Amino acid sequence: MTMINLTIDNKKVQVEQKTNLIDAAKQAGIKIPHFCYHPGLSTDGNCRMCLVEVEKSPKLVIACKTPVAEGMVVKTNAELVKKAQASVMEFLLVNHPLDCPTCDQAGECKLQDYYMDYDLKPSRYQEAKVEKRKMTDLGGGIILDEERCVVCRRCVRFCQEIAKKDELSVQMRGNHSVVATFPGKDLSNPYAGCIADVCPVGALTSIDFRYKKRVWYLTKTSSICPGCSRGCNITVQHEKNTVYRLKPRHNPSINNYWICDYGRNDYKFINENRRLVPCCRQAGNVVELQYDAAMAYFRKLLKEGDPLKTVFIANAGESNEAIDIFVGFAKGKYSQDFVYYSKNDPDSPYSDDILITKDKNPNLAHVNKLGLRPVDDIPESVQTVVIQRNLSEKDHGIIMKRGLKVLTLFSTNHTKIDELAEIILPIPSFAEQAGHFTNLDGVVQKFEKAFESRGEAREIQEYLS
Repeated sequence: MTMINLTIDNKKVQVEQKTNLIDAAKQAGIKIPHFCYHPGLSTDGNCRMCLVEVEKSPKLVIACKTPVAEGMVVKTNAELVKKAQASVMEFLLVNHPLDCPTCDQAGECKLQDYYMDYDLKPSRYQEAKVEKRKMTDLGGGIILDEERCVVCRRCVRFCQEIAKKDELSVQMRGNHSVVATFPGKDLSNPYAGCIADVCPVGALTSIDFRYKKRVWYLTKTSSICPGCSRGCNITVQHEKNTVYRLKPRHNPSINNYWICDYGRNDYKFINENRRLVPCCRQAGNVVELQYDAAMAYFRKLLKEGDPLKTVFIANAGESNEAIDIFVGFAKGKYSQDFVYYSKNDPDSPYSDDILITKDKNPNLAHVNKLGLRPVDDIPESVQTVVIQRNLSEKDHGIIMKRGLKVLTLFSTNHTKIDELAEIILPIPSFAEQAGHFTNLDGVVQKFEKAFESRGEAREIQEYLS
């Protein structure tokens, strides 16, 4: 590995050879403004916002396409650089609609931030602005506002290079240039949500998140996507115990800067249709219970059940810790070794060679490590089951066909299996607890608790301690 020594704004910097000046400056804690550059995409060099001064160079150079060189001396705050940055900002804002109060990107928009940092001057433009379409549905859950677009082409490069589908292009010329899909086509790639992520302004926004919440109210918590066995790193963005969106979190060895739309949209179960109060079945009716009464009834059911005819069914969607506690209780305190597992097992699971895997469970690797067997293998002698979380359609069918009695169900949401359970004890979703998932490559990754459990939901160790 060849290291290069250079100076940026009088700071000595040492970086790897072929590093561009934007990334070199970032390592030194110096920010160089940019619109078109994104570290996960090829370099385009069209926005000119990253112009810097390099000693002995006859003119300013763009930092995104200029590699470091030994002994290079760079200035990012020279007067000529400041003048160029202000000019680029003035040019980009000439036809911008200035509708920040109604724009979903407000609070995380580079046009807003850079105007405050590198321009902060009233417009000199007196002519009529070029008007374009304000709300175009591109498909894939993405809305385009053509007037806000700075034509950085990040979205075009993302489709070509990451999603591997050439679905977007820049059409027309000059100040009439617009990003668009091809005639008669919509965005159809399963990573379309990332297009809104890479857009540095408010041109491309998510229909799902549109007008729901201002971003400065949201708290961001590091987590792991539970949608499949890839284990993509994400942030859970939430306020007042409600999740508003999931966004990708950079991890170069797992998912880089991206997540698929299946994982991105798999958060609504955290907010909706939740089991938040313990309940039991009495005379065919579901009756809510206080926590203490529920625990007493739970212990009574376990005591009365026949250990030789009862099995525990773990869930491959739970954390390492929750599975270990559940399995440990079954094997130890309940004095039996009948532990099986259920997994999310759709009939025709979609997968690709980018991120999406056929295995739609975040933690099947840990279940397999423990040597648990699938529900199909439950012996004929078994009469009752204790279930951790809900069951797959297939496993639900097995339980129904066999006529097995569901002694206890630990559940996050209302599901079909509720109808069979003697007692239902609410547990938190992945956003309401901390733990680890083990992905398909055996990598153990930590996720944080975003907020406290709602209602009477308790982590499983509280029930089994």
